[in-house]
Amino acid sequence: MDVTMIPEAIDADAPAPTPRKLVATDGRSDRIFHKGASFSGVLVMAIMVAVGMFLAIEAAQALRVTGLSFLTTSEWQPDRNKFGIAAVLLGTVLIALVAGVIALPIAIATALFITEVAPVWLKASLVALVDLMAAVPSVVYGLWGLFLLQGNIVGLSRWINGWFGWIPFFHVARADPNSPLSSASVYTASTFIAGVVVAMMVMPIQCVVMREVFSQVPGGEREGAFALGSTRWGMIRVVALPFGRGGIIGGTMLGLGRALGETIAVLLIISPRFDINFHILEAGSNSVSSLIALRYSESSGFGLSALMAAGLALFALTLVVNFTASWFVARSRSGASSEA
Repeated sequence: MDVTMIPEAIDADAPAPTPRKLVATDGRSDRIFHKGASFSGVLVMAIMVAVGMFLAIEAAQALRVTGLSFLTTSEWQPDRNKFGIAAVLLGTVLIALVAGVIALPIAIATALFITEVAPVWLKASLVALVDLMAAVPSVVYGLWGLFLLQGNIVGLSRWINGWFGWIPFFHVARADPNSPLSSASVYTASTFIAGVVVAMMVMPIQCVVMREVFSQVPGGEREGAFALGSTRWGMIRVVALPFGRGGIIGGTMLGLGRALGETIAVLLIISPRFDINFHILEAGSNSVSSLIALRYSESSGFGLSALMAAGLALFALTLVVNFTASWFVARSRSGASSEA
């Protein structure tokens, strides 16, 4: 027997149904967490502002004397009112760039190996090893670079000068690259050696950021690439690397910010000089942080104000780099950079 259902008549004059409002009330623990997190964020910003204001106040005396020439003068003689950070700022940037160029491919390769290639039983050990490298004190890296690396890397410096000395950055004026008996002292205590040591220090930081981003690659996109016949390298090239582009840039810039402020390791290796020197293989270099560490104990009054001005310039530069890196990292975590 067939049963026919007759719909009920709809009253045209009946009011239209309205959506029900959902009201969520935060519990006590949620309110405590929200206020605590907000307070922590405000406190961090307040500390940063306080540090900037302190440096600006302490540096005002020196900056009033030099003005804009503080950025263009390479000498450092505060007692004669002839001082500036042109030379040390250039050395800081060159050391950081050398470190970034060396650390970037190593960090990318290590992060990709951990997330995409290494077996499950090995991943935990590799992650712990990379994190342990980040925990090693900078003075240990500096001693390693001074007593072990510096004597063994002179041959590489001589080879680079011999084959690429026509490039101004790799030219060493006082060296004869064709003579194996030429003195090795012209290659020691250089920007290049300091950059290699700093690269080993910033590589774990870069690797951690990149590893976290690569681990967030959507599994569907990864498996889809394999289903279409892609090799593992093909999947990494068309899926993992485009997705993690923001993380790669962010991790690189975070490492660059660390490299700009490195002090002890650089101070142990370089031979301080106060002239504009673009030759990274040549002996002698300097950085803002090592200048402050080297001259702080012997400075007072106006000399101390000059060091504070140098610190203020480094603080501003590092702040710009870190904020830019944070923007890229946040963009990568949202997945907005994925083009796969």
